[in-house]
Amino acid sequence: MEKIHQPIAQPEAAENYDDKRQLRLINEIMELLVTHHGGSLSEQVLDDSIDALQKAIQLAQDAHRKQVRKSGEPYFFHPLRVAHLAARHWMDFASVIAALLHDVVEDTPTTLENVGAMFGMEIGLLVDGLTKVDDDLLSRSALKEQTYRKQVLLAVRDVRVLCLKFWDRIDNLQTIQALNPEKQRLIAEESRMIYVPLARHLGMGRVATELDALSLRILYPTRAVRYDAHVHEMRELHEPNFGRVRSEIRNVLEHHKIDALLKDRWRHFSIAAARTTGRGLPALYTLDILVDRFLDAYHTLGLLHRLYPPIPGKLRDHLNMPSQYGYQALKTSVQAGEIRLRVEITTRKLARFNDSGVLAPGFEFRSSSFEDLMQSLIEGESAFDMDSLRLASASIQVYTPLGDVRSLPEGSSALDFAFDIHEQLGLHAVRVRINGKTRLLKARLMDGDQIDVETSDRPTVLPKWLEWAVTPRARNSIRRYLRSKVKQPLGGKDKS
Repeated sequence: MEKIHQPIAQPEAAENYDDKRQLRLINEIMELLVTHHGGSLSEQVLDDSIDALQKAIQLAQDAHRKQVRKSGEPYFFHPLRVAHLAARHWMDFASVIAALLHDVVEDTPTTLENVGAMFGMEIGLLVDGLTKVDDDLLSRSALKEQTYRKQVLLAVRDVRVLCLKFWDRIDNLQTIQALNPEKQRLIAEESRMIYVPLARHLGMGRVATELDALSLRILYPTRAVRYDAHVHEMRELHEPNFGRVRSEIRNVLEHHKIDALLKDRWRHFSIAAARTTGRGLPALYTLDILVDRFLDAYHTLGLLHRLYPPIPGKLRDHLNMPSQYGYQALKTSVQAGEIRLRVEITTRKLARFNDSGVLAPGFEFRSSSFEDLMQSLIEGESAFDMDSLRLASASIQVYTPLGDVRSLPEGSSALDFAFDIHEQLGLHAVRVRINGKTRLLKARLMDGDQIDVETSDRPTVLPKWLEWAVTPRARNSIRRYLRSKVKQPLGGKDKS
């Protein structure tokens, strides 16, 4: 993978270090790690982990000492900020150490063997996952594909590899201005194509949104400036109303002894967001209400609807039924005096899940679904099957004949539904009944559909099914079956 900010040797770089900023970041990293993980570690393990962290800081500092980025900034600040992002998102000591060291193998004489010997196999694996493939015999595009493939393979073993890559990419996008415009665009497009959907698949919706917004600001700078100006105008216009609404909600919640945190959230820049600016405040602003318990969330919803009239058809319960990628909150819209307001209510614990996904403590990571996706990327028609990443879209909920709920990506076909139930059901499917009407397997599903799959005694798999299926589970099963038929000797007997 091409370096976003190639370090440049500069002997006097060490004299330009912003010591105060550096020390602040290091102290915050240490504080976050001890706060998040100190209670679960023995005193000895905690002391050893802190020692390893300090050793990693020193190694990275020394290794990058004479390097600066194209912006002129000392290079060490990049891995330091990546480590800070990792610590903020609940990553452990090993991950933060790997973040600090993620460029030393690529950009300094330090080898992967050196890292493994000093910090152990676990950290060595993580650093390896963040190190691009280096082969003089391969073209630039082939090197990129091989690097993606390497990341995917290692992510199946340890998902932290991808998470660390997200922080690396976020910091690079935030500090990309020194590169020429064409290179900026290539990096932004790659981020949107690869890392945004992968973040969504890991339940890291907020991270995906940030990556997407940073990329789009590079691709559409003029639209971004106009959007920011519009949001600023809306904030100025409605701030008195926001203050009144927050005060009224707090008073009601305090009266009912509900401890709540109210947070403003403005929609990140995107093309979709820019197109909705004419729809007013509800399209751009959300009031987040964080409470302690599930019961408090539902109680808050009832009190809110008693305080302000709810907008019909806008209530979504993702507390009991999380979205496809794990997002959990109650969503509603109310008419709060002069303003129509979008509100999301969740618990403080679930807010961590919504922010950090797979990294949040207690998050139920659907590893099988993720492994399906990773396998699909590896086994795809190309070296890295981008088609499978279409799955990072909104989810729909559909039903079995018995009323069981299944969550599928938007755009899923009836064939995807069959394979989601069971591989054998998918392989033997011939047609379906959707809401009582007979349809073909390629029929696209809508939210709320009820599907009944009709089967045959023998598998009916066809190559064109790969065009109909979008989920990794379905596509992998179809590919495996088709390969097995190609390899099968004439007459179905092994002639060896």
